[in-house]
Amino acid sequence: MAHTVEKIGGTSMSRLDQLRDTLFIDNDGPRYGRMFVVSAFGGITNLLLEHKKSGEAGVYAHYANADDGHGWHDALTRTAEAMIAAHEAVLDFPGDVERATAFVQERIEGARNCLIDLQRLCSYGHFRLNSHLLQVRELLSGLGEAHSALVATLMLQRAGVNARLVDLSGWRDEAEKPLEARILHAMDGVDPTREMPIVTGYAQCTEGLMREFDRGYSEVTFSRLAALTGAREAIIHKEFHLSSADPKLVGAENVRKLGHTNYDVADQMANLGMEAIHPSAAKTLRQAGVPLRIANAFEPDDPGTIIDEQPAETPAVEIVTGLDIIALEVFEQDMVGVKGYDAAILDALTRHDVRIVSKVSNANTITHYVDASLKSMRRVESDLATLYPQAQISAHKLALVSVVGRDLGGLQVLARGMQALAGAGLEPHGACQGPRNVDSQFIVDRSDRSAAIRSLHATFVESTTSDFALVA
Repeated sequence: MAHTVEKIGGTSMSRLDQLRDTLFIDNDGPRYGRMFVVSAFGGITNLLLEHKKSGEAGVYAHYANADDGHGWHDALTRTAEAMIAAHEAVLDFPGDVERATAFVQERIEGARNCLIDLQRLCSYGHFRLNSHLLQVRELLSGLGEAHSALVATLMLQRAGVNARLVDLSGWRDEAEKPLEARILHAMDGVDPTREMPIVTGYAQCTEGLMREFDRGYSEVTFSRLAALTGAREAIIHKEFHLSSADPKLVGAENVRKLGHTNYDVADQMANLGMEAIHPSAAKTLRQAGVPLRIANAFEPDDPGTIIDEQPAETPAVEIVTGLDIIALEVFEQDMVGVKGYDAAILDALTRHDVRIVSKVSNANTITHYVDASLKSMRRVESDLATLYPQAQISAHKLALVSVVGRDLGGLQVLARGMQALAGAGLEPHGACQGPRNVDSQFIVDRSDRSAAIRSLHATFVESTTSDFALVA
């Protein structure tokens, strides 16, 4: 039977010791025929770069801003301490802890010396730090995954598993390789039927994973490995099931495990900030014909949710979720019949790296619903005000709540959704549904997001089983 390629996220990696005797080993011994791609331990990449949600500065942010001569040094030291604490929490044998600690110290101090040398070089007028920051980000990213992969390998070898560390991070590697070449070279000679490869989620390559995918790089490595090695299935292990809504919002007793969905729904989820899989990784798996499974790492006997290209057998709502957004509204009375407004707005949003979630327009108003900070939006507003001085430009904090399914045909989601929100005392600012019938979107006040999700979930998921397809 062909092998599987499986990814373990950072939160689950921090509980690696709990996974040893279920995910990696069972009653029959080591579970070979599987390749594991690992993320850094929970919180480590935040310390190395910046906090993914709060934006709190990590090593990279301190170094890039150069706001304090000792800021990035202190941040790097704190990161080393956190990495050591992470492996001390999961490794049982002093020799393994000692080896992992030495690894951290060698990599951290090597990175520190590299960054010092780069600062010294850029003190000369011919060199600019800004032109090297992407390489700095790549260098730092690889530290976390190399560390977690080594720790997992040590733990499994101690338990009698023929585990093999596959380090794609390119540490001190003088050769430059494209991603495909780096993966194929590293996997040359690996036999998953007799050994268990533990692969770093970060891969150094000429394309530069951080340039295009930023924090989604580990899923890109995972998907490319699955495609290149002809995996039977790709599996992402999370600490929760892929469910019809956030159980913290609607109650664990009310959510439904998806069981089966397709890549179209996965794309809609990614657009709304749900971390099922990075869209580029999903594209790689879809084009290679490799099905994806989202499983709960701590329930190894549960099949989880399979994601493939199969359509729904019957129309059904599968997920209700939401995202805080900003509505960028450009009103210009003379816009009607004039070309170029939309292109100019898109250019400004692209220039300031603002992600568009959805959009609506009429004769004289174009509104983009975006996922961005107010700071970024102020810059966009300034650019557009200069370009269109007569336009009225505004940005409002709102939320987008979406009802998603492979096939929503005949369910009257838009009409029933508006009724449900009205019944809950909520007044949407807008709603829309495309002709493909895969999602319906409702724009509400940001403070009403949770209430809107609860109301829509109760209407489309909890009220009747006929409106929800649960395929195990």
